[in-house]
Amino acid sequence: MHRRQFLSALGAAPLAHAQSSRPNLLFIAIDDLNDWVSCLGGHSQARTPNLDRLVNRGVLFTNAHCAAPLCNPSRAALMTGIRPSTSGIYDNSQPMRKSPVLAKAVSLSQHFMAHGYRVVGGGKIYHGGFPDAASWHDYFPDQVRNKPPDPMPENRPLNGIPKTAHFDWGPVRVPASEMGDYKVVDWAVKELHKPQSKPLFLACGLFRPHLPWYVPPKYFDMFPLEKITLPRVKDDDLDDVPPIGKKFARPDGDHKKVIENKQWRQAVQGYLASIAFMDETLGRLIDGFDASPLAKNTNIVLWSDHGWHLGEKLHWRKFSLWEEATRNVFAVIAPGVTKPAQRCSRPVTMMEVYPTLNELCSLSPRKELEGASLMPLLKNPQASWDRPALTTYFRNNHSLRSERWRYTRYADGGEELYDHQNDPQEWTNLASKPEFATVKGNLARWLPRVNAEDSVRERGVEE
Repeated sequence: MHRRQFLSALGAAPLAHAQSSRPNLLFIAIDDLNDWVSCLGGHSQARTPNLDRLVNRGVLFTNAHCAAPLCNPSRAALMTGIRPSTSGIYDNSQPMRKSPVLAKAVSLSQHFMAHGYRVVGGGKIYHGGFPDAASWHDYFPDQVRNKPPDPMPENRPLNGIPKTAHFDWGPVRVPASEMGDYKVVDWAVKELHKPQSKPLFLACGLFRPHLPWYVPPKYFDMFPLEKITLPRVKDDDLDDVPPIGKKFARPDGDHKKVIENKQWRQAVQGYLASIAFMDETLGRLIDGFDASPLAKNTNIVLWSDHGWHLGEKLHWRKFSLWEEATRNVFAVIAPGVTKPAQRCSRPVTMMEVYPTLNELCSLSPRKELEGASLMPLLKNPQASWDRPALTTYFRNNHSLRSERWRYTRYADGGEELYDHQNDPQEWTNLASKPEFATVKGNLARWLPRVNAEDSVRERGVEE
């Protein structure tokens, strides 16, 4: 195909339209990071000074939510701008490019390619089992295995819980420089310091705090076990939850195993330690960026792919439609557009990333994108915003989050409604009370009209 025809097929302007004055983009992804970070106040013992100093440079979205509460559909939705309910990508075992809807979708990074950017990535951006070579000019460590391997401790599992795969935590006695994320940041900093003949799109994916929580001992030492604060949990929390919600929670699975093996404090310690390792690694990236020639003309987007439960709702991991799993970390720093230390409480999702970056970097719009540009909120975090945040977990199970309410409807019609003004832990389901029918109705208007059939699955794909 002729070069100009290729660009037309992508729906982009020809390369002659690309200007060297366009801003660069540093695109930072963090895996399995929930709202425990200091700037969101989710856990009083979390230590994230580097994350805090980065998000304080621009707008931190304090009510941001994933498109899906698990890695593959969340990342596929963000990178294509197309919801799981439209694509049929609901699970970690479904390759993005085998969806009839996404087979020829133009990913976010492909769109930047078509506008003259040099597009490179390292670490985890797409789900580990499904790297998308077409989305990058170059990738670290390579286009087949996108994440460097991490060292593993001996005698696993360290927590003594049998038959739980990588649901494990404990120190790995190696220097931080041997960790995969450390190597990814080394690569990213080198890329930032290279001479650039084109504007740069650099994606840097950090794997921690994804399981297993194996990080060097010094990060565990930061959180003495006897001083660990556990999440607030209500033993009868699932009593007013519909059957599908209870099935997703699996209280007799991970939670029961953690309690029976007396590992709750150790697990929280492991997660906090992994966050602290991530934060120190992120700090190295920030320092390298600040010392680079690109520091003054680069937009930065930082996001995590979903949240994480550590016993809340008697549940562990992601895989639910409650606040702990849907809420993620999201911030935008855009010189000349955003002001420092701004917070926005409007409900947004990662579907907004693609259209926002199109506008922020003066790229051509794309009609298929299902999110809305956040440019009005970047300029004024208090601007009006009428869209609730939509999260989908498997076909026809959806949760809508407004500034005050969370409304969830499951495939069998079961409902949940929580008032975050009076019940931030989502302990009391109000869905059956007639006085809240209007609240439910107003939110239900935003439920997807399309619920695509499941796309093709493949076996043997990691969580």
